Amino acid sequence: MTEISEHIKNILNHLPDSPGVYQYFNKEGAIIYVGKAKNLSKRVSSYFYKDHSDSPKTRVLVKRIEDIKYIVVNSEEDALLLENNLIKEHQPRYNVLLKDDKTYPHLCIKNEPFPRILKTRHVIKDGSEYFGPYSSVPVLNTFLELIHKTFQLRTCNYALTDENIERKKFKVCLQYHIKRCEGPCEGLQTSEDYRKTINEIREMAKGNIQALCHNLWNEMIAFSNERKYEEAQKVKEKYEMIERYRSRSIIVSQTLNNIDVFSYDEQENSAYINILHVVNGCVVQGLTIEYRKRLDESRRELLGFAIFELRERLQSKAKEMIVPFLPDLKLNGVTFTIPKLGDKKKLLDLSKQNVQQYKFDKLKQTEKLNIDQRATRILSALQNKLKLEKLPMHIECFDNSNIQGSDAVAACVVYKKAKPATREYRHYNIKTVIGPDDYASMKEVVSRRYTRLLEEASPLPDLIIADGGAGQMEMIRQALEELDLKIPIAGLAKNKQHRTNELLFGFPPKAIGMKATDELYKFLARMQDEVHRVAITFHKLKRSKGQITSELDTVKGIGTKTKQELLTHFKSVERIKKAPENELAKVVGNKRASIIYAHFNGDLSASELLKKF
Repeated sequence: MTEISEHIKNILNHLPDSPGVYQYFNKEGAIIYVGKAKNLSKRVSSYFYKDHSDSPKTRVLVKRIEDIKYIVVNSEEDALLLENNLIKEHQPRYNVLLKDDKTYPHLCIKNEPFPRILKTRHVIKDGSEYFGPYSSVPVLNTFLELIHKTFQLRTCNYALTDENIERKKFKVCLQYHIKRCEGPCEGLQTSEDYRKTINEIREMAKGNIQALCHNLWNEMIAFSNERKYEEAQKVKEKYEMIERYRSRSIIVSQTLNNIDVFSYDEQENSAYINILHVVNGCVVQGLTIEYRKRLDESRRELLGFAIFELRERLQSKAKEMIVPFLPDLKLNGVTFTIPKLGDKKKLLDLSKQNVQQYKFDKLKQTEKLNIDQRATRILSALQNKLKLEKLPMHIECFDNSNIQGSDAVAACVVYKKAKPATREYRHYNIKTVIGPDDYASMKEVVSRRYTRLLEEASPLPDLIIADGGAGQMEMIRQALEELDLKIPIAGLAKNKQHRTNELLFGFPPKAIGMKATDELYKFLARMQDEVHRVAITFHKLKRSKGQITSELDTVKGIGTKTKQELLTHFKSVERIKKAPENELAKVVGNKRASIIYAHFNGDLSASELLKKF
């Protein structure tokens, strides 16, 4: 296996599990191979981690790879088309497909007085309209079949000029008699009427076929109701194929030519901008760059900088740009489009997907290179939000759990450097509080926790968080005041849907604004979920033990193993009480079954039963 450089290892570790196209570069920066993948991570990694002893070409290729770039797409069909476009554009040295000049089929509306609709692999600039290319020939064949079945179009090769029609040069054929054509060759259909049909097909080719799919669905249901299942199945197959056609590749759209597509995203002090360069309806280049903010530049300024830089790098002269918002930039002869629907919107979404993937990769790589950077970033944000004197490296969070005051417990989870320190988690049985009083329970637990830490001279936290609102915070404040401790206190309140709603701080507590997408919000929500999980788990364990102790431990003559066997089989003590003796015997044997059955049904005492055996 070839030795892998640290740069390549870093890229391999952060490849997404998405479909896409990858490009390999040599040390001169030239593309030497382009490939497609259903799963980029698995496919690209296989080149470097598998044995290629049976393929000398692959071994040579891997040795020459100095860099890897990739473009994320939405489907395998998109990856296939994009791979084809990139290979034709760059002609990489190691692509075998270069020797096979295979082209994908198009739907063609011929430039004729009565246009024919046909399939072709050759795009000729003769004024005809082309839609595609199509990566799936069956999809195009089904679409053509449906067109000719739905609309009455000519299929002949006659030169149907006005002069030839007037001279009665042609006669109608079988297609006219079986109602597949309206006979324009004999002047039985006007050019205007024929063009109206072509316009409807043109809209279908653009993807506006919802009404057609609706009709097919109704036809399928009608056949099914008439129990004509074979016909219904045929219509179903056509319907499904057309539905697939409706979601055709966003990589290719013959109506879009020489367009640059830009998207923008940002993360704190970084801005990320992606470009997809579209030539002749195909994405042929993709690139993402990062800007580090030095001042308070607006996103319009940053997008303007990036557009100028990226167009220069790709040497693009496109006259139309698809953008998410208007940049702070003016270019002569160039128009900016902010699409809301259609193919242009799909291309903008694809560009956004790529810029988000790039940002994700950068963040992951940064965190791997500096494992403490993410923790520092989160804790710095928390320090700034709460205006704390120092970074809260040590945080403790409390929660209570009880059901109508029974088996009341509490939990404390400990986070150090923004990571859970599970060995320092603590559980508490509530000792001094009677009834369902969460406030008093919180005060008891906090007092016990920090009295113990003071006695042991253990480190105190930099911040205490209550899983609750102002009332819980006040109880913690009172407990700390009695111990003469000054530790910042925050609260995490939940809404009616039991989701983290706001961060509280200060006395009287005030809500601190956070967005649900913020890294800090997600960190605090995870901490709240964790302390709740620990408290609930301990509470369930205590209730379970209490049930076993109160019910089964009173049965003389059976031990712990027998109790566990019974509970495992019957799931609850109530079911054990109601079980017939023969059912109990199947689990624990006749002797112990008789003792247990007699205990719960009062036939004989346990001592009497033991004497019998």
